[in-house]
Amino acid sequence: MTTLKTYLYDEHVKLGGKIVPFAGWDMPVQYTSVKDEVLAVRNNVGVFDVSHMGEFFVEGEDAETFVDGLVTNDIQNAPMGKAIYSPLCRENGTVIDDLIVYKLAPGRVLVCVNAGNIDKDFAWFKSKHTGFKCNLTNRSNDYSLLAIQGPKAFEVLKPLLNDLPEIEYYSVHETAFGNNPVIVARTGYTGEDGFEVFGTHEGTKALWQKLMSLGVTPCGLAARDVLRLEVGYPLYGHELNDEVNPYDAGLGWTVKGSKTKFIGKEALAPKKADYKLVKLILEKGIPREGYPVLNSKNEPIGVVTSGTMSVVLNKGIAFARIQIDKAPSDEVFMVDIRQKPFPAQLTKKPFVTGGHK
Repeated sequence: MTTLKTYLYDEHVKLGGKIVPFAGWDMPVQYTSVKDEVLAVRNNVGVFDVSHMGEFFVEGEDAETFVDGLVTNDIQNAPMGKAIYSPLCRENGTVIDDLIVYKLAPGRVLVCVNAGNIDKDFAWFKSKHTGFKCNLTNRSNDYSLLAIQGPKAFEVLKPLLNDLPEIEYYSVHETAFGNNPVIVARTGYTGEDGFEVFGTHEGTKALWQKLMSLGVTPCGLAARDVLRLEVGYPLYGHELNDEVNPYDAGLGWTVKGSKTKFIGKEALAPKKADYKLVKLILEKGIPREGYPVLNSKNEPIGVVTSGTMSVVLNKGIAFARIQIDKAPSDEVFMVDIRQKPFPAQLTKKPFVTGGHK
């Protein structure tokens, strides 16, 4: 299968990035070490090339109404200039994807979707588009995207753009990098303060090179996965998939039942979940996706959906999907690592507290 390359591919190779296939793309998994890259984002600033993500534009008088009817979260009543995270569901309540909707201006909405789901998502949007006064365009091939993340992201990025006000977390602003128009959102997947910058391919390459000259740490997919898991963010294909509903993935807060209508509303109205997502910490052993989760009697009760060694905690951490009817009342969990059970401590909080505002 032929893999795609982002516009920054040669930049990653020049920097010694280790390239791996991911969601149909050749992407840098790491440059120096995962530890260095994670700590750069937690303590300073790092940048990720996430140009493989998809961008749909919805423009016209019914833009907000159309998008609001597709997703579980409330788009219609969110203020202009906001970014809204939401699952995209089928009529039966199962999750097609999770995405972010950016309300750029009245009648102008940007939707950012996961790389592996671009075609599937756009086909779904198109199939529901009839009768709305708005244009729907897939402009994923027109945009590159950088995620500039860390406590120093604002001070590094602000001087580079024509203007960058102190926008709130999960807000969006249109400006330019020199002569290159950009859409800047105070969003990211690390739990730290940071920005995601949508721009032209050439403009994004110039911005990347400028960030490199300023000593910003380039970061790969491996660090991104550790960072998002440390702060407890779910990932499509792991905590979310075609079989689960938002409640199964701990995303009940995104389901706004007060909305008049949205696809999946009837199925999700009873608020029933078959599973719950739990966070587990291991003093010994590294949990990996697919490992069985056991109760105190060594009986299987669930499975690890994401697992890694936390750089900040220096301990194994995992998301696990547990069958609700088998959830242990004593809250004793173990992870089966190669036929050996390792004790796992349940935590209700994020493993690491990020510093976003």
